Amino acid sequence: MRVLIQMKPDRDVVEAVANPQLTATTQDVAGSMPGVELDQSFTPVALPRPVPSTAEGDPLSLTQPLRFSMRPEDATVLVRGEIHDYDAASRLSMLALSRSQIVGVSADPVIQTSPTCPGDGPVGNWQDVKNLLAELGADDLDGSGIALAITDTGINTQHLSNELDRPVTVDAARSWNPPGVTGKPGQFPVDHGTMCAFDALIAAPKATLIDVPVLLSQQQGPTVMSGLLSDAVAAYSHLWSVLETMPDDKRALVVSNSWGSFSPRWDFPPSHPGNYSDNPGHPFNLMVTALESAGADVLFAAGNCGLDCPDGRCEFPDRPIVGANSHPRALSIGGVDTRGNRVGYSSQGPGRLDPNKPDICAYTHFEGSHAFGAGEPDSGTSAACPVAAGVVAAVRTQWSANVIKPAELRILLQRTADDRGAAGFDHDYGFGIINVPAIMDALRRRSKNGHGIRR
Repeated sequence: MRVLIQMKPDRDVVEAVANPQLTATTQDVAGSMPGVELDQSFTPVALPRPVPSTAEGDPLSLTQPLRFSMRPEDATVLVRGEIHDYDAASRLSMLALSRSQIVGVSADPVIQTSPTCPGDGPVGNWQDVKNLLAELGADDLDGSGIALAITDTGINTQHLSNELDRPVTVDAARSWNPPGVTGKPGQFPVDHGTMCAFDALIAAPKATLIDVPVLLSQQQGPTVMSGLLSDAVAAYSHLWSVLETMPDDKRALVVSNSWGSFSPRWDFPPSHPGNYSDNPGHPFNLMVTALESAGADVLFAAGNCGLDCPDGRCEFPDRPIVGANSHPRALSIGGVDTRGNRVGYSSQGPGRLDPNKPDICAYTHFEGSHAFGAGEPDSGTSAACPVAAGVVAAVRTQWSANVIKPAELRILLQRTADDRGAAGFDHDYGFGIINVPAIMDALRRRSKNGHGIRR
């Protein structure tokens, strides 16, 4: 069983891990740990400590205003390793007691992309989607200057440029590879990540892409697109440092995530403190909270475990929107076709971290990137998520996170959504389908009434 081990080493070690100018290895942090095969190739990650924003706050609650401290006396450090599956419960208990520096042991489940079930041809094409989102262009909301991170299998800019018939920008300096992944940003094989980048650029054609190929992790898995959540933790730590370098008045980072966990077998039981699927205190879920608190808009695909046409890998017996895909600080995106009908594989709520999931739906199952060949649709909530991320990036062109905080923007997208299904929120469509004309109307009224100043 793969695990993330959360440790509190000496102050100078924490400082070395947290400082991007310094280097600290797993050996520096953990030394030897009998009974655990530590992954020496994994660069330790500093995990900020959530701290109540007020002196009267509850230090044990995540449901209150928080700040995140990376001070050496507050931060902890994550390393990853593997323990025997035999007698796992006892071994986990003993591991937590074996070293005073160990403060927690969490699951490191496999994560995978969310492709659709095969068979159906595309419903419409990406030009149809572009037309549905066209009003963004009336106010020049095109993603200019906005960093849009695609955390997936890597991006191929040549393919994107060929399909879109124009240049595409990838910021190599702010991109990031997992340990052992040697490809260059924007030059990865055409695959799922290229599809996601294409779909994000429909609404935000001038956004600057950040290539974060977390699903090219070097772990062994059932598909070439398997990854490890620990790499996503490290990726989010990198994105946090990217965000921290931005001036407050221009802060804007959109993070699109079209992946998730499909099976409870990859996780600790829900009652275990290191569980991922149901536990907002898991290190990755804390990282999502920290990144959102710093000003990032985080979007996750709801998943392809809908009752009508579930992906064959779906093994959660119920409530398949798990972990960060159901995070209260992230937008969980379901899928509809270009006619506005929910696709059968789009996962239904309630979510496990937040019951009111998915939040909204966006368009999928259309002919678009041709990443998987001619006639193959961009499908799954994997496509819906970056379509919505592109809309968010377009809004950020003129409305920074300093003016409209990520939480406010989530509420705006929910309240303006085109209600479908049962009246009001429901677990099929969430609050409804993303509705660009209504978003634009709300933004214009906000500007007219003086509630916030554009960038």
